[in-house]
Amino acid sequence: MHEHLDETPSARLAAFAAGLRYEDIPQPVVERAVDLFVDWAGSALAGKGVRPVEIVAAFAARMGPADGPSELLASRGSSSPLFAALVNGAASHVAEQDDVHNGSVFHPAAVVFPAALAVAQANRASGRDFIAAVVAGYEAGIRIGEFLGRSHYRIFHTTGTAGALAAAAAAGRLLGLTPAAMLDAFGSAGTQAAGLWEFLRDAADSKPLHTGKAAANGLIAAYLAADGFTGAKRILEGAQGMGAGMSSDADPQRLTDRLGVRWALAETSFKFHASCRHTHPAADALLKAMQDNDLTIDDIGSVTALVHQAAIDVLGPVTAPASVHQAKFSMGTTLGLIAAHGRAGMSEFQNGFDSPEVAAFRARVVMRLDDEVNAAYPARWIGKIALETRDGRHIEARVDEPKGDPGNTLSREEIDAKVRGLAAFSRAADAAEMDVVLPRLWTIERANHIGALMPARGAGLS
Repeated sequence: MHEHLDETPSARLAAFAAGLRYEDIPQPVVERAVDLFVDWAGSALAGKGVRPVEIVAAFAARMGPADGPSELLASRGSSSPLFAALVNGAASHVAEQDDVHNGSVFHPAAVVFPAALAVAQANRASGRDFIAAVVAGYEAGIRIGEFLGRSHYRIFHTTGTAGALAAAAAAGRLLGLTPAAMLDAFGSAGTQAAGLWEFLRDAADSKPLHTGKAAANGLIAAYLAADGFTGAKRILEGAQGMGAGMSSDADPQRLTDRLGVRWALAETSFKFHASCRHTHPAADALLKAMQDNDLTIDDIGSVTALVHQAAIDVLGPVTAPASVHQAKFSMGTTLGLIAAHGRAGMSEFQNGFDSPEVAAFRARVVMRLDDEVNAAYPARWIGKIALETRDGRHIEARVDEPKGDPGNTLSREEIDAKVRGLAAFSRAADAAEMDVVLPRLWTIERANHIGALMPARGAGLS
């Protein structure tokens, strides 16, 4: 017997997203949502001046209106909600500093916030409604990423695929979609869901396109649904839906896992290093080994990073990075920067990813599948390394919670400093401007109406 439509996992998740109220959200989750918003703004500002983002922005300028109600953060211009979501979504994923949810291997901020901010500014939504929409987007997107599973991630960039539905959930919540209309939005977002990892082999520009398009496609789906455009009712678990076509281990129970009780947003991790998240556990373990044993880069003969399979799948194709962005998907480069500088931040990648010292170190790094690390992934991202010193010592180190994970999170002071650093690096805003911007970001939920966030746009929050 077929279950009634309103009892399907897709329908239950859509109803949750449509009906979520600010008052339903525990205060610690609201506070974490604000933390994630501020963190995301730094990543969006960090996209300023980056060639692929500038190309997307130029496209939007040609194709969209010259101004509009929704802000282009890095350039301080404006456009329609559609093109603002596209540009901000692309900008916020290129620095590799945006957040990540471990269990779903999904970057929620880069798809949820661009769509939500664009709609909130167009509709002059309140900060409370904005936060409710963002939480709806995170809760839906994370569960969809978990539903699609590890097999999906081997071929598909989950942030591009699940991200379209996460953006639809956030935009749809701000547009006041009914549960039935939200389900239609899910259907239209899911049928547009895309994003393939093949770009890594060519140092291609596709990754920020994935997030920009996911944010824009989710927004399209929500606006269409608001006007009565229908979508597949079982786009996730149906016989020809996303699970059937894009996964071999899809688990529909993950779609509704403890809705309203488990707040998946609070499980989201901040990025500390400016590189692919799969490099972070090993980077932290190498840093620990060097600090505990008083090592310098000259002391280290070779390093073995003990990793999960997805790290090999994603990082393995990058053997000789040809660009700063591709270098962020190189385990050897990231560990080389850690060994040389004690950190792998924006400046280190920009100025030293191909330095002779780092390139030589990269050649001495290998990845090896580790059963313990692989079994724990993706719920836990354990960092383990084994290194040989030039004088013959064998040293091992492990980190059970990389810097930025919920159990080893960033403080608000650290987030503030990170955002300031990203804005300064890209020259999107100077220190005095960030003194104005950051209080607006930190108090977003108290805004009566969300206006522009950057100074050039005038009144800002009221």
